[in-house]
Amino acid sequence: MAQRLGVPFADGDDFHSPAGIAKMSAGTPLDDTDRRPWLESIGRWLYEHDTAGTGAVVACSALKRRYRDTLRAACPGIFFLQLTADRELLADRLRGRHGHFMPGSLLNSQLATLEPLEPDEPGTDLDATPAPDALTDLAIKLLARQL
Repeated sequence: MAQRLGVPFADGDDFHSPAGIAKMSAGTPLDDTDRRPWLESIGRWLYEHDTAGTGAVVACSALKRRYRDTLRAACPGIFFLQLTADRELLADRLRGRHGHFMPGSLLNSQLATLEPLEPDEPGTDLDATPAPDALTDLAIKLLARQL
């Protein structure tokens, strides 16, 4: 998506501390205290690109409203595309992801933490079932309607 939009991209996983990565690698979910500096780092990165006028795309698990509020506080113009999928599809995709520090065993804790976007949040849900190219097309169309 970022490539098609011609904007910088960051994977939220690249903002995790070594301690956070070690914790997740060991199969322990992050708590809100662990996530705060991670979210603040992502927010700063987004703000820098927003103020530079380039815009940006970050893929991250801003699962709770308060996490998204932290990102929005750092970068008020943020727009969330919250991908939705059933547990089986997510588990299949996790099994196909090799060399990543987060084990599939953390999926249940991620789903238990997930809070849907609320009506007053700038964003929309997007069904993650389609193939990546079709999903990207849809995401770009949704973003175009917001701008």
